[in-house]
Amino acid sequence: MNFSSETLNFQTLAAQFRQVGEALSTQWQATKAQASEFAETNFNSDTLTGFSSLFSELKLVAKASPSEVLALASVQKKYVELHVQLLKQMAAKFGLDEATAQATQLSTTDKRFSDPAWSGSPVHAYQAQAYVLGTNALLESLDCVALSPDVKQKIHFFANQLLDALAPSNSVFTNPEVLALAAATNGESLKNGMANLQRDMERHRISITDESAFEVGRNLAITPGSVVFENEIIQLMQYAPSTPTVHLRPLLIVPPCINKYYILDLSPDNSFVRYAVSQGHTVFIISWRNVGAQPEHARLTWDSYLLDGVIKAIDTVRVISNVERINTLGFCVGGTMLTSALAVLARMGHDVAQSVTLLTTFLDFSDVGEIKAYVDNKLVTQREKKYGGANGGIMPGRDLAFAFSSLRANDLVWSYVINNYLKGKQPAAFDLLYWNGDSTNLPGPWYCTYLRNTYFENNLIKPDKLTMCGQAVDIGLVDCPAYIFAAKEDHIVPWRTAYASATYLNGESQFVLGASGHIAGVINSVAKNKRSYWTNKNTNPHEHSAEDFLEDATEHAGSWWPNWITWLESHAGRAIPARSALGNAEFKVIEAAPGRYAKEKAPEIAS
Repeated sequence: MNFSSETLNFQTLAAQFRQVGEALSTQWQATKAQASEFAETNFNSDTLTGFSSLFSELKLVAKASPSEVLALASVQKKYVELHVQLLKQMAAKFGLDEATAQATQLSTTDKRFSDPAWSGSPVHAYQAQAYVLGTNALLESLDCVALSPDVKQKIHFFANQLLDALAPSNSVFTNPEVLALAAATNGESLKNGMANLQRDMERHRISITDESAFEVGRNLAITPGSVVFENEIIQLMQYAPSTPTVHLRPLLIVPPCINKYYILDLSPDNSFVRYAVSQGHTVFIISWRNVGAQPEHARLTWDSYLLDGVIKAIDTVRVISNVERINTLGFCVGGTMLTSALAVLARMGHDVAQSVTLLTTFLDFSDVGEIKAYVDNKLVTQREKKYGGANGGIMPGRDLAFAFSSLRANDLVWSYVINNYLKGKQPAAFDLLYWNGDSTNLPGPWYCTYLRNTYFENNLIKPDKLTMCGQAVDIGLVDCPAYIFAAKEDHIVPWRTAYASATYLNGESQFVLGASGHIAGVINSVAKNKRSYWTNKNTNPHEHSAEDFLEDATEHAGSWWPNWITWLESHAGRAIPARSALGNAEFKVIEAAPGRYAKEKAPEIAS
């Protein structure tokens, strides 16, 4: 096979790719039987249901009123004129006249088309521009029709999903970067891409990082500590002190059960846990079981996770530390469960928390962002029928992982399709993305309770609406001081909703807004000194709106972690000598951190 250097000559490349196709056909025949299963795994039923809903809702657009028809006509006229202008630019490019330089500059700022190869070829420049124009025209047309906010959000979300998939950057023959690389490597990049596709089909997921670069317990989750308690749901770890003295009152961290705990204990210079320990705090953390290996896991409920998970951990930490009240921290859904558990205990008359920290956490689910497109009565009913019956079930972690990845499909799905399969490259090593791919299964009954009572009905903020562990739940009973952290670009927990959540707690609240998104905003290490955060001493969530906070907030460079440590120290008690041994006579060391549960991969569960 002899590739010429004229990488953007379509006729030459077409002939060359026919040769590549023949060379790859044997390998494809061996892998295509797996393709259907791979697509079904990575593009799950929620997404397919969403597309069905999209086309159903689009029927409403066809019934537009006369005024809406006029608005649609105006949009169409606007984009026809823009397309005519684009064609003129392309003609100038082909004609090589004085407009050539201007014509080769793409007006779009879409990073998918930022490589010079897109503007260097009139054909590909036109494809990119026409795609962006067409996408904008469709989405703007949808805005012309009077629809309910929920319907409009759903249509926009799934229309964007479809349009993202149809981008010319996602196809071998319409992506000039892919064509150039294939020519430069004599087709090896395409062969490598096919091998990568076969590997990922066998793994049932799209690779987003170099998984060989990381191992839990080797270079991730290596802060020294021990497991001091375990049951079928959790392992509880206590970390070894790294300072001569520690604060009297320990800190219990409740991470999300949707992922592994070690997002808070990545590499040493990126570890939130290690930083807290280095500041003289005795840190405990829950490691959730990756359920599915045992039949009884399928029947675990929300109450099971509160009683045998969060509440059991609180009691154990209090006994080991010999204190009545402890400091607590919840991250994402871990914060939702922690607040629920504290409300249950408060109803029972138990005052166990000196403080609570909530990181990117929903209590109020009135605005959940783009994920709302997935959550409607049809989905909730289907999930309850499948997973919430007498026999329960297991919700596969990969389904949840894909649903959240689809919220940023270009960054977390299509960019890796291009890199791995079209360009034949390997994804870079990135500890955060390794964690992101280490998904956990969830018990069906737990998942159904969470889905209906939070995302769908927003019941947690309604006093005594819910009963948990036999107690009527009112999160307003949680009256200890609270530190609320949200991230400004968070697409999973919009920061204004996290701010509003603080108003349902009755203790004094301090709100801090960090830069970046749901994970990177939280994991903003002091060692790296990146990004920034905002504070406002003149506002609090109980008396001021989110916009009041933002209006005259003070921006601080670097990590928010020292700000939190300063706040936590005021609730941590006096200094005492650091403990020489972990656990106690009742709760003896079981094994070294990170423990077995963190290392277990999600048992394979059919969707």
